[in-house]
Amino acid sequence: VYLETYGCQMNVNDTEIAWAILQKHGYTRTKALEEADVILLVTCSVREKAEQAIWNRLQHLKALKARRHQARLPLHIGILGCMAERLKEKILHREKLVDIVAGPDAYRDLPRLLAVADSGQQAANVLLSLEETYADVLPVQTSAGGTTAFVSIMRGCDNMCSYCIVPFTRGRERSRPIASILQEVKMLSDQGVKEVTLLGQNVNSFRDMSEVHFHSAAAPVLSRGFSTVYKAKPGGLRFAHLLDQVSRIDPEMRIRFTSPHPKDFPDEATSPECPSQVLQLIQERHNICKQLHLPAQSGSTRVLEAMRRGYTREAYLELVHHVRDSIPGVSLSSDFIAGFCGETEEDHQQTVSLLREVRYNVGFLFAYSMRQKTRAYHRLQDDVPTDIKQRWLEELITVFREEASRANRAMVGHSQLVLVEGPSKRSTSELCGRNDGNIKVIFPDAEIEDAADCKALVRAQPGDYVLVKVTSASSQTLKGVLLCRTTLSHSAAC
Repeated sequence: VYLETYGCQMNVNDTEIAWAILQKHGYTRTKALEEADVILLVTCSVREKAEQAIWNRLQHLKALKARRHQARLPLHIGILGCMAERLKEKILHREKLVDIVAGPDAYRDLPRLLAVADSGQQAANVLLSLEETYADVLPVQTSAGGTTAFVSIMRGCDNMCSYCIVPFTRGRERSRPIASILQEVKMLSDQGVKEVTLLGQNVNSFRDMSEVHFHSAAAPVLSRGFSTVYKAKPGGLRFAHLLDQVSRIDPEMRIRFTSPHPKDFPDEATSPECPSQVLQLIQERHNICKQLHLPAQSGSTRVLEAMRRGYTREAYLELVHHVRDSIPGVSLSSDFIAGFCGETEEDHQQTVSLLREVRYNVGFLFAYSMRQKTRAYHRLQDDVPTDIKQRWLEELITVFREEASRANRAMVGHSQLVLVEGPSKRSTSELCGRNDGNIKVIFPDAEIEDAADCKALVRAQPGDYVLVKVTSASSQTLKGVLLCRTTLSHSAAC
């Protein structure tokens, strides 16, 4: 089997789940397309451009399948994930070369679907589940070097933002039992993984209902100035409890999480089953990264209302100030959409001013792409011309880069703790890694002292923590010189 992943980090994790299931059924994996008996594409539907990449890829695979057919060597092609869920009929009818279609909740069914394909029939399963979390499937890690890993803690989303296809391709929100998450993180720690990212469409609404004595816990209170289209659900162990437990497993393992929703950072007093609120935990624990993704989507209250985001510009900015007060030096990232339905030049300028005011370190910016099934598709008009969307997007990118450059330049002259990931893509004489704020750092591959043994000279390896003094910065990268090799605990103590 040959697996190819498109889209978000959830799809990277889904690839690992699909491979774990197939491996147990006797499949081996190849990195060479020409060697494959089965080619599976794990797809994304969040934007039209993502889907177009799959259609283009299928045209390339059509020629490969024709050659294999002439040589009487069967080749099965499968579409997995969000695009499979959204476009099952279209994929099967338009592209006869596709043999199987499996939605995000159907990966357990892959061996059966492939057996049906062996008999010469097309096979599909796009049933969405209210329970499936793959809690008992330990993913087979596919990330290079094994330094970092993604751990899915929940699936689906209940927020129903008007632009978003996710609730329709990944279903309703459901959380894994904490015990299964802790088991997986412990396994990764034992394997030497040094950084884990907890994944979910809305991680901070995590709610584990597997322990009966927590069913009576009160529903969480939203942040001031935030609302939601669905009623907050009572009961269960919440994200702060999970984060507390995960961070205790290995003091030398960094913990990140993505993607939270701004509405789910309550600052009320904590309850006994919730050891500490999330922001307080980030501030207190040396191995929880001082980095937060706060997807804004727009800086205009009017557009935010049309998007059904559940907050105003003012409430979002109040949260940003609260985060920065709670976690000094925090690195912020965000998502923005340019050219949403009904957006005006004035709305766009408010997003520009939000980018300038907040000064994010990392940004993900895209032109709006109308998706079928969404509320926007049924209720709103995609009325911003493509050329204006593109102009606005380019302006947002320019402003983001200017402000990120300023934010990153503030680190010049200061030392950063960096987790080494491997050689730099641009130079074999340099290494790269990421700092606590998830910003890429480039530095020379040279002999350095070890903080634990000052007499020993060592070369940094993937998985090592090193101190790097920053000498220059751009909007996306820091560059610096190596000071020494260290540990996460030693660096925190210093």
